[in-house]
Amino acid sequence: MEHRIRDVLLDLLFPPRCALCGALVDSSAVTLCPRCAKGLPEREEHQVLLRGPYGKCAAALYYEDSVREAVLRMKFQGSRAPVPILAAHMAQAAAEHLAGEFDAVTFVPVSARRLRRRGFDQAQLLARAVAASWDTEEVPTLVKVRHTRAQSSLSAPEERRANVLGAYRALDGAEIAGKRWLLVDDVVTTGSTLAACADVLRRAGAAGVVCCAAAAPREKNKKP
Repeated sequence: MEHRIRDVLLDLLFPPRCALCGALVDSSAVTLCPRCAKGLPEREEHQVLLRGPYGKCAAALYYEDSVREAVLRMKFQGSRAPVPILAAHMAQAAAEHLAGEFDAVTFVPVSARRLRRRGFDQAQLLARAVAASWDTEEVPTLVKVRHTRAQSSLSAPEERRANVLGAYRALDGAEIAGKRWLLVDDVVTTGSTLAACADVLRRAGAAGVVCCAAAAPREKNKKP
């Protein structure tokens, strides 16, 4: 009874919200609002695995509707609430489509300036939650040495490639060589950021690199 009263009081003081869109929900036991639960934009089976300059990338969701709202809330409103549900879909996609191709998990880092402004690295939080589903931990391997414009502000693929050129390097002391890495990011569009990071890992001696993202735009889907 005491636990029930406490939960009711907490719900009154801090109204529970949908993990994706932030809408109010009935209780803290409910993860998603009815709209998000019904319309979560999961990718078709043959479109989960993408291929690009980064190699292979498993992206479980479409970057639209509630998923887009969730990513924007993480990036611009400092919300960590979407991490568990996005990571759960990512882990499932990676396990189904990239099984046996990686033995360690890392992530695309943000710049020091963006980290100070946001307070956390959303890709690291996603990687941490994905790795935890396999009882392991994410491993920092990269550092962003140059602050860049947000990739979302650039439309042309060549602009995106130029924007991240030379922006990443291997983290001092990171044990990269000989391991097969799962490289995690929130969204993949042209794949320029993943490609830049994957290239650094490979040049540092990685035995292999595959990627996993929470989402990709529908128009970018290509059947492998």
